[in-house]
Amino acid sequence: MPHLTTPRRQSAATAADRMGVGVPGYAHPLVAPVEWGELSRPGAPLHWVALNVANGPGQRPDPHCLEAAGRLRNAGVPVLGRLDVAYGARSFGELVSDGHRFRDWYRVDGFYLDRCPTDRTDLPGVRRLTAMLSGLAEGGCRLVLGHGTHPYPGYAETADQLVTFSGPWTDYRWSQVAEWTADYPPERFCHLVHGLPRTHLEEAVRIARWQGAGTVFLTDRTVVGDLDGQNAAFETLPGYWDEIVSRIGPGVSE
Repeated sequence: MPHLTTPRRQSAATAADRMGVGVPGYAHPLVAPVEWGELSRPGAPLHWVALNVANGPGQRPDPHCLEAAGRLRNAGVPVLGRLDVAYGARSFGELVSDGHRFRDWYRVDGFYLDRCPTDRTDLPGVRRLTAMLSGLAEGGCRLVLGHGTHPYPGYAETADQLVTFSGPWTDYRWSQVAEWTADYPPERFCHLVHGLPRTHLEEAVRIARWQGAGTVFLTDRTVVGDLDGQNAAFETLPGYWDEIVSRIGPGVSE
């Protein structure tokens, strides 16, 4: 269990300069056309967008997803194929096969490994997987590990970014950051927060900056049910999307 403490981070101004939005996976473009349209709007401060066709790449190429991914890539936004690691329950071969389909069908720029393990004992398996996936995407591969909490520190050396918080605002407002994260710059960490009222948006941005998260996804959508409900909370556009764009500012894809 990592030690939690008040963060000893870079200044708020430094973190703010790098802050942007990471989208963990909107609904299918046919279901959420407005959301996908907003993502390709010029000036949106996007660091990356995860593409989730059918809990992965699906069984065959989807022309609607191909078009949506193409618009984002043409706008300079990295598109990541979403792979459900299921906390280590899925096999290495199955995940690599899904990675190949994402690359062949959608020309993704990297991968978002959802439900990534956090324990030290699982690190060798995740390191093996990320090493294989890193060779798939063209022109380099961005890897984001969707832990949802602070993992064993060694995971920071296996990917470009770690999701170290994913949950409701009621937990986030009292959250603390693991001490070891102070050794890394803000662009190495992402926070996903749902159930966030508009009136607390400024406070949430301030917490993210203070804790050293360079990428966020903040939404007023709430969870209904279990983990699938949490994923659903991130599938639609926040009611205050324009305010997020204005508050964080125009982003430059990294």
